[in-house]
Formats: sequence, structure tokens, C-alpha cells
Amino acid sequence: MPFNIQEELKLLPDKPGVYIMHDAKDAIIYIGKALSLRHRVRQYFQASHSEGLKKDRMVAQIVRFEYIITDSELEALVLECNLIKEHRPKYNTMLTDDKTYPYIKVTLGEEFPRVLFSRQMKKDKSVYFGPYTSAGAVKDTINLLHRLYQIRTCNQNLPKEIGSKRACLNYHIHQCQAPCQGYVDKETYGKQIAGVLDFLNGRYQPVIEMLRTKMEEASEALDFEKAIEFRDLISSVQQIAQKQKITHSDGEDRDILALACDDRDAVVQIFFIRDGRMIGRDHFYLRIVNDDTPAQLLASFVKQFYAGTPYIPRELMLQTDLEEREVIEEWLSKKKGNRVYIRVPKKGMKEKLVELAEKNAAIVLSQDREKIKREDGRTIGAVKEIAELIGLPKDQIHRLEAYDISNTSGFASVGSMVVYENGRPNRNDYRKFKLRTVTGPDDYASMHEVLTRRFSHGLEERKEREEKQLDEEYGSFTKFPDLILMDGGKGQVNVALQVLEELRLNIPVCGMVKDDNHRTRGLYFNNKEVPIHRDSEAFRLITRIQDEAHRFAIEYHRSLRSKEQVHSVLDDIPNIGPARRKALMKNFQSLDAIREATVEELAAVASMNHASARTVYDFFHKPD
Repeated sequence: MPFNIQEELKLLPDKPGVYIMHDAKDAIIYIGKALSLRHRVRQYFQASHSEGLKKDRMVAQIVRFEYIITDSELEALVLECNLIKEHRPKYNTMLTDDKTYPYIKVTLGEEFPRVLFSRQMKKDKSVYFGPYTSAGAVKDTINLLHRLYQIRTCNQNLPKEIGSKRACLNYHIHQCQAPCQGYVDKETYGKQIAGVLDFLNGRYQPVIEMLRTKMEEASEALDFEKAIEFRDLISSVQQIAQKQKITHSDGEDRDILALACDDRDAVVQIFFIRDGRMIGRDHFYLRIVNDDTPAQLLASFVKQFYAGTPYIPRELMLQTDLEEREVIEEWLSKKKGNRVYIRVPKKGMKEKLVELAEKNAAIVLSQDREKIKREDGRTIGAVKEIAELIGLPKDQIHRLEAYDISNTSGFASVGSMVVYENGRPNRNDYRKFKLRTVTGPDDYASMHEVLTRRFSHGLEERKEREEKQLDEEYGSFTKFPDLILMDGGKGQVNVALQVLEELRLNIPVCGMVKDDNHRTRGLYFNNKEVPIHRDSEAFRLITRIQDEAHRFAIEYHRSLRSKEQVHSVLDDIPNIGPARRKALMKNFQSLDAIREATVEELAAVASMNHASARTVYDFFHKPD
């Protein structure tokens, strides 16, 4: 059954929350917030209501919507921003322009840390403050910190390179203590860095009092030039204290799980928290077949869900404790390789998040039961239909892998592997292959290489797992598919069968055959074509898989062509070698970002100095 928008509108709750619009390809095209989901979402579908030309065009593409309730409009605003950052929908363009917002980076991973300008926040040993809306304000703050605390600005590897070069100008003008010469020890320098961190965490008053004392002392000594300098520093600190709102990003990765159930059915809602912010959610429908308690149902779900998921966060937040909590914690910790905690929060924001997950689970259970069953039909039910079509047991197929080749007249041939488990895409297991041995547009040879590399790697990982006596999956290629889907007919299927025979593997292979109009026509299995009814869920799933494999290959091929074009331009810059070109691309991500960067921003890149930064800047800004 299709998603009935008018019927779903009647079920909308009169609560604050976030709504998510999907198009015919199930892509998220718009995310919005509302004080009342019922009132706001209904407005989109009223004939008398106009959202403007752009939004009206968007409304015409909506095939279904979903929503997440919150406790307040403010929570909805925060969640809306997080989801937009994560999914970047097509019609939220005005809200997604924050990918280059600047941060202040303190490199605590170094023995003599630096304070740097950064446009990326990475998971390293550094501490990041931001993001900020003004790059100019960030640079002013960094300059002030250098003047206040005499922090080094060079990129020397200290203490390894101490004494290898002469002290720079900053030392002679008393803006650096010259750790590069060994003039300051690690402990003394560390106290200066502690002052920097205090300042960036918003503790400005001690700095202002210290500067005011120095200003008064200089004034009493009739050193008015020095007093004016301290006065200007006080003014700069006060401006930053008033204008900058600095947030220390110390968020954790955690999953919030809550269950709602009745006599027959149960729904588990999961909120995914990454780096301290909620980036998405998912819900799962459970059928109750015995007298299990909610705690037992939740324990069963945790074991099944995290047995198959590739990523396990540091914390699981649950609404109720589990009888096997210690054993499950030990098992999850072993899978992750680090300590995992299962907690039941009793107060504060974490408890409210669990309550919010429970409210959403209850809404799904009461209003979306039929929709969830339909979703099971289009996923698990579709997989069973495919198995039945080709004569395999219904419960034999769980994991499907589909392969495709993309090239432009043989240029930069690439292969794609997409993975579907129980009818749903498992994007964490997708893989890309850049062809190594094939030149020219030879799809059969290309597919032979891709499949050989994929399954040879998997066999090697299985062997290594056995040698190390590991019970869990050892690597990403260890899991083999229950059915291989080839984008093509007899020829591609025979290539796959040849590879499997060479590697002594026995996996069913099925070809996805297209008609003259490039539309899915049927399946090729065991030397015969099996027709598929166009209105069946099996047909729709096969079409989705085929389109996804093609999309994934095309995107990878397009990115390789783009990189070739970018590198060809950077190659033309004199005196900029491979290391600096790589550093520029890693830091700025695109040629436009490099072109728009200032000399100071270019010089802040690792392995770049001021002279090389000036060379890059002049190259992009030379007169025509």
C-alpha cells in the first residue's frame, strides 16, 4: 500500500517537533520544525496556502513524510539544525551553509601546543572551540591570545627540532618565548596554554584584572606607550567577552533506546547521538510471541541489533535496566575494542532524551503500526519474494550484494559494491574499487577484477580471523552474501560464476536483466530468465538495488574525474610539491575553497609556510 498523505495528516500530533519530507526515491528533500506538527505540516497540502515558488515546487515532489516529536519548540530548533547538517536536504539550502565555519584549534597533542585557525573539526587530540560565524573574529582572538600568552606560531616538530633553526621575529618582539630554542620548559609553557584554555572557555575576568594591573603599573612608571598597549588589550578582551559565544565541543557518541509495547506489538526507538548532537533516529517493529517483560524485549533487541551494526557507541542509554547488563556490556566492549557502558539515567537531559524516545516509540506504535508492517513487506517480504522466484528457500537470503562498473570511454574505470540486508541498504558495507589491471572499456574484465579482489580479501580476512581465534567478524569483507546480483544478464553472471569457481566459493548469482529502454525486465538465474511482475515488491526492490549500484559507481567515477581536474591545476603552481598539494586539498576540500582562502589561511595549513602560501595566493589572483 502506498503512503496515503491525507490519511497520515489526520494522525499528526498537536505537539512540537521536526518533520522530514521524502521524494519518490526516498531521498530527504526538506527538514523543518514546528510548534504544532499537526498545524504546520497540514499547511503544505492545503490548496489555498502558498509557501512560495521554491517550496511549492518542493511540495509537488513529496511522496511521504515522517516526524520526531520534542518537548519544546527550542528542542525542535536544535534537532532541526542537527538533522539538516547531517542530511543536507535539497530545499534547505539556506540552512546548510555552515560547512566552512571556522574553529579555534588548540593542539594539545603536541608537547608545545599551538593555537590555530581551522575550518574542520577532526577527532584528534586537539581541543576545538566554535564554530564561529566570523572568520575575522577568530583571527582577532588568535592574535590576541598570541600577544597575551606568547604562544608559538611556527610548525616545527618540538622538542625534536629544538635548536635546528634560529629564533624567529616573534621572539625578538616578545610575542613568543622561543620553545624552539629551549628557552622555556614544558611546564612553564603548559601554564600559558592553561591560560589560553581558560580564556577560550569564557573566563575573561582574571585576564582583564591582570592587564589592568599592568596598565596601572606602566602608567605610574610614566611608560605611557606601554600603558596604552595594555589598555588596547583590555578593550580587545572586553569586545571578545561581549561578542563571542564560545562552545567547547566535548560531546560523546551514544545511542538512546526506548521501547513502547502493548499486548501484541512493540516498537523500539533509537536516537543516534554523535559528537554530542542528535543526527538521526530509527525505529524497529517487534512482534511479541510470549510473556516477555519490556526489559526482556529490550535486552533481546539490544543483542540482535548490535550483533549486526558496524558501529557501537561508547554509551547506550535505556529506559530500564537489563538483567544481563554486565554480560551485554562485556560483549559490546569486546566487539568495539573499547569500554561500552549501558546506563539508565535518572535525572537531567539524558533522562529527558530517553523519555522523548519513549514518547516517539509510543506514537509509532499507536499510529504507524500498519505503515511499519507495509515497510516490512517492501523489505523483508520483497527479499522472500526474490528467493521464491529463483527457487531458493525463503529464509536463506538475508544479505544481497550488487555490483556495477562505470567508465567514460574507458577512462578511470571503477566498480561499486552495494549491500542490502533484509531488504534495507547497509551503507557502511558499501565499497568502491578503482580498477588496477584493466585499461579501456572492458566491463567483463573489470567485473572479474572487482569480484576477485572482493572475495580474495574476504577469504584472507577469514583466514586471519581463524588464526587469531576470533569469534566475531574480523574485517569488513568477512561477511559473504547469500545472493550476488549482477547488473546485466548472462555475460556478467558467467563472469561472477567463473570468479567463484576460481576461489572455490558456492554463492548463488543472479543477473538483473534490463529491456531496450534500460528498465528492469527480469532475473537471470541458472541459465534462464525469470520474469518479475512489475507490481510486485520484489520488482521494486530489484529496481532500487540496481539504481543504487549504478548511482554509487557514477558518484565515485565523477569524484575521481573531479580530483584529476583539481590536481592538474595545483600541479601548475610553481614550487608547490606533492606534500603541500595534498595538504591543501585535505584542508580545503575543493579548488574554490583554496582560491578564496587568504594568505594567512593558506599559511595555517600543515607543511605550508608564509612564502609558499603567498605563492599559492598569487597564482590564483594574478591579473589576466
